[in-house]
Amino acid sequence: MMKKILLFLLGLVTLVHVILWINGKTFIYKALIYNYVNIDDLELFEKREVAASVPQPWPISSTYNKAETSSYADSIHQELRSVAFLVFKADSLTYEKYWEGYSDSSYSNSFSMAKSIVSMLIGAAITDGFIKSTQEPVSNYLPEFKEGEKSKIRIIDLLRMSSGLSWDESYSSPFSMTTEAYYGSDLNRLVKSQTVTSEPGQRYNYLSGDTQLLAFIVEKATGKRVSEYLSERVWKPIGATYPAFWSLDQKDGMEKAYCCVYSNARDFARIGKLYMDNGYWNGKILIDSTYISESLSASMYPDEENKPTDYYGFQWWILPEYKGRRIFYARGILGQYLFVSPQDRLIIVRLGHIRTKEKRDNQPADIWWYLDEGFRLAGVD
Repeated sequence: MMKKILLFLLGLVTLVHVILWINGKTFIYKALIYNYVNIDDLELFEKREVAASVPQPWPISSTYNKAETSSYADSIHQELRSVAFLVFKADSLTYEKYWEGYSDSSYSNSFSMAKSIVSMLIGAAITDGFIKSTQEPVSNYLPEFKEGEKSKIRIIDLLRMSSGLSWDESYSSPFSMTTEAYYGSDLNRLVKSQTVTSEPGQRYNYLSGDTQLLAFIVEKATGKRVSEYLSERVWKPIGATYPAFWSLDQKDGMEKAYCCVYSNARDFARIGKLYMDNGYWNGKILIDSTYISESLSASMYPDEENKPTDYYGFQWWILPEYKGRRIFYARGILGQYLFVSPQDRLIIVRLGHIRTKEKRDNQPADIWWYLDEGFRLAGVD
């Protein structure tokens, strides 16, 4: 009897494997093994280097680390397992703290902060003349979008997360498109096989597949890998101290553009400074300032609750009002944050393992905790 049971189980496992293999779903094994994404997943996947050049160290403020942290902030950092918290005021590093053995050279996954980076690369391609306008149809660059409803999708629709495409953004299901994008090995097939399920350019619906399509457009328009283009147009000019790395779907494959840029907190902050300075770095224009202004303007399309999206631009998040200011920021699923307050010339970076599930005004509640502490440490009312 035991032998029959073992043979039955072996046959069942074999059948499941064959079904998964035929349907191209063997990525599920990796998803089940690793269970959940992590900020330290760099070595799980193939990667491509984003080369750095001559470092431009951040100036250190005369008040560096002199301000005391609040006990409440300390408890939040401990509860949500922060690994880095940095505050920059007036282009100088004012406060810096690391946990769990991390340092200013430690690599951590950006997760969806990468979406803001991809948006920046679209801006660079427009600045360089590789892309004429955000109003161009996607089909000008991706022939798979020349027919039917897909032909209506414009670059701006991808930037605003209003493509109307059929991407499944579920993070909990091992069978979702997002899970396959992270653990699978064929982003080209996965992303371009989508269908249109609603009219493009009408409603906001957060889809990682939209960002991945933007990366394919950058690659097609420039003739360069997105890692190479990021290095050439941004990472080297802004004086990043260390090379970054971008996870790939397979060896010599495509960057997982919707996520998975690995860098450190100090170098991530440079992107915030570039946008705070309207695309200029040391007096040289890197990203067209008009594009940056549009990037940080809310689309106001209705979201899933039929509320206007006053909180999202071109793959950048917006906090319409905080202490009389308008904050823009990049964010990742585990609480990766890059906040910018242009009015105060203030940049705050938080990296860590956990993001609160609590929401306030369509935003994760922990952003207020980090902003409050960052403003306090910088001495800003």
